[in-house]
Amino acid sequence: MKKSLFLLIFSLSLFIPKQGDAQINEDEMGAWYMYFFNTTFKESPWGVQGDFQYRNWNIGGDLEQLLLRGGITYKPKNANIKFTLGYGNITTGAFGDDNSTTSESRIYQEALFPVQFGNRFYTNHRFRYEQRFVENQDLRTRYRYNLFLNIPLNKAAMADKTIYLALYNELFINGQRNTGNGNTVEIFDRNRFYYALGYMIKKGMKVQLGVMNQTTDNWSKNQLQLSFHQKI
Repeated sequence: MKKSLFLLIFSLSLFIPKQGDAQINEDEMGAWYMYFFNTTFKESPWGVQGDFQYRNWNIGGDLEQLLLRGGITYKPKNANIKFTLGYGNITTGAFGDDNSTTSESRIYQEALFPVQFGNRFYTNHRFRYEQRFVENQDLRTRYRYNLFLNIPLNKAAMADKTIYLALYNELFINGQRNTGNGNTVEIFDRNRFYYALGYMIKKGMKVQLGVMNQTTDNWSKNQLQLSFHQKI
């Protein structure tokens, strides 16, 4: 319990706003529309998971990213942890009237494990390592740590028809700093802090609506997030 509380405080403390880049309109609300799914193969420890995300620099129309991602999962017996090996395809659009895009293929490995402390605090810890093949760049790697926290509001537990508070903070750290052609990136890539209200429709199905602040080394911007989560 003490370890989980320390990780929560540490992760939330990483959210520090930075000065923005004038090319990005930081005052304009962006929007991310997302669908997450996961399933297991009957009683097998193996399964699949994935997500589809349509991200905009504004509420709709100015493409920021189209992300398609999926992976094979493995959950060892008698161990409360899940491992994933996956692949993602990302199309990134430029801000504003510029319609140019950049493509990226991404391989990733992750470990996800839940920890509950107290009666109403449900956390998930996710560690992810990415190998990124970005158009016109050398191979890039990135390390990510995300701490999720769900707190039921109208019930004592995360059950059917529960309204809950959803929070997360995710830190991104670059591996290789040289991206090719004499270009480099900072060690700090970005940080995402999210707060939302969620509704547990039934076991294995929930929806969330909230705001995520994404802070990079150059700019900070708020994104409306609407997400649907389903265990098939």
